Amino acid sequence: MKLKAFKAYDIRGEWGSDLNTDIAYRIGYFLPDILDADTYLVGRDVRLSSEIFFDALTSGLTDRGRNVDDIGLATTPLVYWATARYGYQASVQITASHNPKHHNGLKISTANAIPVGYDTGLNRLEALVTSDIEAIPRSQKGQIREKNIHASYLAFQKQFVGDLSNLNIAVDCSNGMASLFAHELIGKAHYINDTLDGSFPNHEPNPLEAENQEQIKALVKKEKCDIGLLFDGDADRITFIDDQGRFISPDLIIAFLGDYFIGEQHQKGIVLQDIRSSRAIQEYLNRYQAKVETWRVGRAYAALKLRELDGCYGGELAGHYYFRDFYYSDSALLAASIVLRLLAERKKAGLMMSQIIDDITPYSNSGEINFKIERKQEAMDAVRDHFMQAGKPERFLDFDGYRLDYPDWWLNIRPSNTEPYLRFLCEAKNEAKLNEIIDTVTKIVKQTEA
Repeated sequence: MKLKAFKAYDIRGEWGSDLNTDIAYRIGYFLPDILDADTYLVGRDVRLSSEIFFDALTSGLTDRGRNVDDIGLATTPLVYWATARYGYQASVQITASHNPKHHNGLKISTANAIPVGYDTGLNRLEALVTSDIEAIPRSQKGQIREKNIHASYLAFQKQFVGDLSNLNIAVDCSNGMASLFAHELIGKAHYINDTLDGSFPNHEPNPLEAENQEQIKALVKKEKCDIGLLFDGDADRITFIDDQGRFISPDLIIAFLGDYFIGEQHQKGIVLQDIRSSRAIQEYLNRYQAKVETWRVGRAYAALKLRELDGCYGGELAGHYYFRDFYYSDSALLAASIVLRLLAERKKAGLMMSQIIDDITPYSNSGEINFKIERKQEAMDAVRDHFMQAGKPERFLDFDGYRLDYPDWWLNIRPSNTEPYLRFLCEAKNEAKLNEIIDTVTKIVKQTEA
């Protein structure tokens, strides 16, 4: 039986339909069959259903005789960090990340904060959750113990913060989990939506949606800020707004982070990007002779790949940034600290964030365009065949949809792993070529669906 909430990267869906207390209990009950641990670290976000989700999940775990270390309200990266830092063999964060307020879910990790995706355990867990439960004697019931690690985590994060006294900063916590630490890490700034509120009263906690960026863009312009920070609901993703109030494509921040990790810290190792990332990243990092590796979208793939490569850091177009110094996991607060640290230094030389970003990329970019169609594979194949017949690409990748690279432009077309969309993105040296590619792909996709 297929459960709608079980996704490629995590478990996520609408509370009350895709997920409920019965399913939550069963997930907890059967999780030891997937991750055999004596004690499970469990955190949760501030969503209105998170407390009841926690109670049901941990009842399942303790009925199987497993103990739970409850760290209370937490960012998702805090759970990752604590899993690896304190040697837990299994952990769970209750969150639906950037999804709407009536959703919830789980991000599950094994030892060393290695993510558990559908291909690495969630598929087996899904099958068990729909099976029968045998009664376990109550004498074997596990314990729930409170564990406070916020202070230790904050101390770890603070080591990456520089002197930010010359910056004028705007911060939007989206009423999500970044509110736990943002003030203490960033210090003096213009804050909005910085109280924890699981109803997300001001905007949905998805930093990639244009309507959710309106408040932070307006604040940056009103206060003449050097930069704006916009966090998602569980603080594993962040997007940035430049001093002109422009949204910065998150992949370009991957290039900028190289100034710290490779330029200042002289770290060795590959930099990881996802298949949708700008060619400008490799071109910018050539100044450090850094090698950039391209891989699949999603933490379940990126964190494992960065660990496999022993890369120094990496990132995704969605605003995830992964760090070797953070157990190969992602942290929005750590990314924010380093970007602010770099910007503070650049400002001393008279550089603004808009200038820095314009210097990184010479390309025109479409942004991600979504086509809602049923025949995803046929449309992808048709796009691939059209351009390959017109000319052989310099590089062709087919592990997450298709990416075709040509001298002056490239495109990626891929099926969404979580939504009924075909996602398309392209980049070119000029607007005319960019628009030509967009028009061509749009026509091909529409013809496929007709």
